[in-house]
Amino acid sequence: MLITAAEKYYFDMDYNCAESVLMAANEAYGLGLAQDAHHLLSGFGGGIGCGHVCGALAGAIAVLGQVLVEDRAHAAEGFRERCAAFAAAFEQELGATMCGAVKPVHADPTGKRRCFAPVEAACRLLQRELGAPRA
Repeated sequence: MLITAAEKYYFDMDYNCAESVLMAANEAYGLGLAQDAHHLLSGFGGGIGCGHVCGALAGAIAVLGQVLVEDRAHAAEGFRERCAAFAAAFEQELGATMCGAVKPVHADPTGKRRCFAPVEAACRLLQRELGAPRA
């Protein structure tokens, strides 16, 4: 369900990688985010536009924050470690966390699926971390 929702946002609605992960998780997990919440992650697509941290990873970390932090990140016991473990799992699966290293390997050379592979990986890892979304 999460990956299907991500496909809708990424392909049908033309959201970037970070926006797609966030809004798909919002839909799948019922996070209660406003419809324009994707604006918060708009600048993270394409590795902040310059190949830095992968936008799909940034979107997934934002989801973890929404789900796991009740007040402040510093007050959420184990939050930092869970984010670090998530990033390590992402790197294990894709070989890097930086867009500039992920995109050349995982983007569709035909352009048809753009850079959906990292979005899909981030969604799979979120499901592993948070459990399957409710139907």
